[in-house]
Amino acid sequence: MKKFKGRIVSPGSVTAPALVSHGGLNTLASFQKALQFGDKKATCGDQNNADLYGKQMAGKALCLPRTIGSTTGGLVLYCACAMHRQPACMLFSEPIDSLAAAGAVLADVWLEDVSMPVIDSLGEEFLNYVKDDMTVTVEQDGTVTVA
Repeated sequence: MKKFKGRIVSPGSVTAPALVSHGGLNTLASFQKALQFGDKKATCGDQNNADLYGKQMAGKALCLPRTIGSTTGGLVLYCACAMHRQPACMLFSEPIDSLAAAGAVLADVWLEDVSMPVIDSLGEEFLNYVKDDMTVTVEQDGTVTVA
């Protein structure tokens, strides 16, 4: 078990199984099936992300370095939350980009029945340590425990 401390982008606490990507998350390509075709498990549709492609993202602690892709990234995250197809939390090893941050913050502020804690700046050691299906706990103070 190891603890990491990051910066709180969107507050909350949750425990969920880890889903890890060592490459950037293309939000539009990854969530397209969930948003357009009714995939409630949010199966990753980004064929360029070998770590995530074909895996369920909804309800998982999504651990990643950064998001990549188009300017729709924030809207995609917001819509995934609005449709209840979001990860349990998003945990970034690097500082979050402004588009992903906007989507997470808007979902936190505008959606009353949705929670998706987002923590960034957890560091490279975090991403090297966490593996798929490890148990990840996010605390209100931005502490992330991986067991």
